[in-house]
Amino acid sequence: MHAIPDNTVDTLIEARWVIPVETPRQVLAQHAIVISDGLIRDILPTAEAHTKYNARRRFQLNEHVLIPGLINLHTHAAMTLLRGLADDLPLMDWLNGHIWPAEAKFVSPEFVRDGTLLACAEMLRGGVTCFNDMYFFPEAAAQAALSAGMRAAIGMIAVDFPTAYAADADDYLSKGLAVRDEFRGEPLLSFTLAPHAPYTVSDKTFAKVLTYAEQLDLPVHIHLHETHGEIEESLRQYGVRPLERLHRLGLLGPNLIAVHMVQSNAQEIRLLAEHGCHVAHCPSSNLKLASGIGPVVEKLEHNVNVGLGTDGAASNNRLDIFTEMRLAALLAKGQSRHAAALPAHQALAMATINAAKALGIDHLTGSLAPGKAADITAVDLSAPETQPCYDVASHLVYAAGRENVSHVWVNGNLVLDERRLTTLDIRELNARIAFWHEKISSLK
Repeated sequence: MHAIPDNTVDTLIEARWVIPVETPRQVLAQHAIVISDGLIRDILPTAEAHTKYNARRRFQLNEHVLIPGLINLHTHAAMTLLRGLADDLPLMDWLNGHIWPAEAKFVSPEFVRDGTLLACAEMLRGGVTCFNDMYFFPEAAAQAALSAGMRAAIGMIAVDFPTAYAADADDYLSKGLAVRDEFRGEPLLSFTLAPHAPYTVSDKTFAKVLTYAEQLDLPVHIHLHETHGEIEESLRQYGVRPLERLHRLGLLGPNLIAVHMVQSNAQEIRLLAEHGCHVAHCPSSNLKLASGIGPVVEKLEHNVNVGLGTDGAASNNRLDIFTEMRLAALLAKGQSRHAAALPAHQALAMATINAAKALGIDHLTGSLAPGKAADITAVDLSAPETQPCYDVASHLVYAAGRENVSHVWVNGNLVLDERRLTTLDIRELNARIAFWHEKISSLK
């Protein structure tokens, strides 16, 4: 048997542009990315790559830009099965009158598996390589993500009321920790503690979450300051706003991912910054549920790390990070009346490296650099809608969309090839979704 030469690599991807995101505003023209054993081995000019490496597989993407795989910092993946079920309603009406009753009747491991597979299919086709999930039956979500070949942060959800998944807060946490133990060796999976929200979680449960977070060094992923109603209820029940309540309980810190933070004042933004907290900004969901427009520019000015999320498909109704990038940038400009607010490169960072930092996986993914996992999205800019191209980063945020994503690699594996999913059978998946559609339609 002959030894394989050191210059033989698994994959060589040549592209017109590469945006590593590792260095702000950097754009590399006519460069190639070299992949071996699931990792990025090199990023170098294409001509140099031809002389330096022999690749088992080579991709020539002459009108494409390569970017880090996008990261969806907040979603409820299985809720794709509830997409469009109860639109155009306020948050609490939507939850109490429609979503929670549907979940009470239908949510099961099978529901979560199929809904998460559908979400993975949608996200991979949109260039998303990693998602931060919060939902019941996290074991089923983990299995679905692995089946799709997708990276996921699996939330160990906790609430203070019984569901089909668990009887009480202790049961939620116990089951979540058991899932973490079961899947700890999976390189595509990480975990978060996911107390749902201040209005569904007691101080006693928060204390347990904090203990586990500190002992296991896990992020804490929570809905926070989403609506005026949430603030008013907290003032009535606890005498303080939700963020201050969490502060007094000791939960503010670099492992906190505060989802939404729409209703946040200057003092609260300073508090987030002082404690190194992260924010998952979900502009589409916040608009659709009439929660408001969060003061993102102020958070960024105070160096709060902000990533982008879609929320669940039941309240968005798309798991589309391209849309969130564009909308976040436009809303920031309109709200601040400053056209230079949240420029395209910053929006792309929010969808990649910022989200990876929030999840504690930025050593692994979120940017393109030698030694990091080969989580890569290729975007084809050859269509009339994206011509001509003077600024490729600007085009990614303001002109291109998920329909322009052509190829996706996760951990070096090609999971989307010329817009064809390689890990999921769409016909089989659609048959499962049709089954759930018929069942859930009977609820109406």
